[in-house]
Amino acid sequence: MAKNYSTAQIAHMVGVDKQTLLRWIWVGKIPEPRYFENGGQKIRLWTDNDLKKVRTYKEANYRKGRGRKKKD
Repeated sequence: MAKNYSTAQIAHMVGVDKQTLLRWIWVGKIPEPRYFENGGQKIRLWTDNDLKKVRTYKEANYRKGRGRKKKD
């Protein structure tokens, strides 16, 4: 059975703030994981594959400890 993670757990594993991760979703930098609504609240369920996509995006666009990479 596949393991599911919360948005906060994924943010912690990748090393970014939860709001940064949500912003990446909102602006279309990473695909939104599947979700369900519980009492009007959207609950995202992240998989290992989603985690890999987030890590790949971060590695391509962020420098360790220094924020965004500068565009050439």
